[in-house]
Amino acid sequence: MSVFLTILLAVQMISAVAMIGLILVQHGKGADMGAAFGSGGSGSLFGATGSANFLSRTTAVLATVFFVCTLMLAYFGAARPAATSGSVLEGAAVTAPAPTAVVPSTPASGAAQIPSK
Repeated sequence: MSVFLTILLAVQMISAVAMIGLILVQHGKGADMGAAFGSGGSGSLFGATGSANFLSRTTAVLATVFFVCTLMLAYFGAARPAATSGSVLEGAAVTAPAPTAVVPSTPASGAAQIPSK
């Protein structure tokens, strides 16, 4: 499952970068007005209107791939089992033995006591 999520994330990132590049390459609707008056911008690799159709369709396909990947990542991310505890320290709790208290002993009743001066 981890390999599938990694591949899905890589496809999403590649489609996002490619979509950004295609959007930056496209020209706006105002650029068509200049081509109509003979600015020479219409003679391109795809023809006068071919690039607009190709680039817009490719952008639409990449956007669809991006959104499908996003939805699948959200679905599989929510399907993971929740953690049993909210604290990391609860699982790492180590119990140490309680310290023993030292009680001073009193001499036994039959023992000799040292007289004090």
